[in-house]
Amino acid sequence: MTASIVTPAQLLRQMFDRAVTVADPMQSLAQFLPERPNGRLLVIGAGKASARMAEAVEQAWGPCEGLVITRYGYGRPTRGIEIVEAAHPVPDEAGLAATQRMLAMLAGLGPDDMVLALISGGASSLLIAPAGSVTLAEKQMVNQMLLASGAPIGQMNVLRKHLSRVKGGQLAATAYPARVLALLVSDIPGDDPAMIGSGPTVGDYSTPRMRARSSAAGASIRPARCGKRSKGRAAFSIPMIRVCHAS
Repeated sequence: MTASIVTPAQLLRQMFDRAVTVADPMQSLAQFLPERPNGRLLVIGAGKASARMAEAVEQAWGPCEGLVITRYGYGRPTRGIEIVEAAHPVPDEAGLAATQRMLAMLAGLGPDDMVLALISGGASSLLIAPAGSVTLAEKQMVNQMLLASGAPIGQMNVLRKHLSRVKGGQLAATAYPARVLALLVSDIPGDDPAMIGSGPTVGDYSTPRMRARSSAAGASIRPARCGKRSKGRAAFSIPMIRVCHAS
């Protein structure tokens, strides 16, 4: 009996298909979920995979209250979690409005409440709340310049954090004193949670030198426009971060 010969192209296709299958939140996410809490649960999220992640959460937990922002055309059917579609890779008004609604939802939570944050690649542009007096138009311009610069994603995200009221752990800080569990699907080499979607649930550790290097990579930013960031929020981190590695 002669064994079938697999061509390099076929092998690569098989590897790709397998990777996509095991990375599908409907197949991999449930194993990272704890038991559904008894108190109030709010599911939030942003990213190109976030709607699929929300669908997987409701498959495991049933209908949930919440709001998730994904890319146009990437919506999924959910029973309780609202899915909002917005622009990627350059943010738009839909993302801005949805992020404001999300922040308002988080602001009223208490210590007995729990937030499940579903973050994936693309959250940097879908979760949009300019810092200080920075405008949406300026954020759009910066994003376009960064995308054209060829800068590594890590450097791009450092700069994005310092022009935002939600990145670099500030989204999770808004939920305080509620408990926060973040599930992340990584598109970042090394899977650094602080860099996935610009780390909305992970405290920012970037330094002035890192920010200067990021600015030099492709954008000229006027520091006075960035506004001042709360030291408490800049240093904020949460105890439960899980980067989903499918096996």
